[in-house]
Amino acid sequence: MIAVIRTGGKQYTVAAEETHTIERIPGEAGATVEFTDVLMVGDTIGKPTVAGAKVVASIVKQARGPHLIVFKKRRRQNSRRKNGHRQDLTVVKIEQIVA
Repeated sequence: MIAVIRTGGKQYTVAAEETHTIERIPGEAGATVEFTDVLMVGDTIGKPTVAGAKVVASIVKQARGPHLIVFKKRRRQNSRRKNGHRQDLTVVKIEQIVA
């Protein structure tokens, strides 16, 4: 069975025993988290969420994404700006989907 959850402003299609990298959520490795913002379970589509549905997951590790360079230049203005960015991420393993 698959489900669609919403976390960190994004939507993820998940199934049991899968590993996903999502936006950072608080918690240590090994902790259990529940996602109650479930948009779809199997063939049931929520309006906007499915009542009583939740996805149980465990945190595998806290990680950081790749280093990105943000470079902005305004031509003929002698103006430019260079910044770097690394996103904080959490790797979770989906344990079960409760409909």
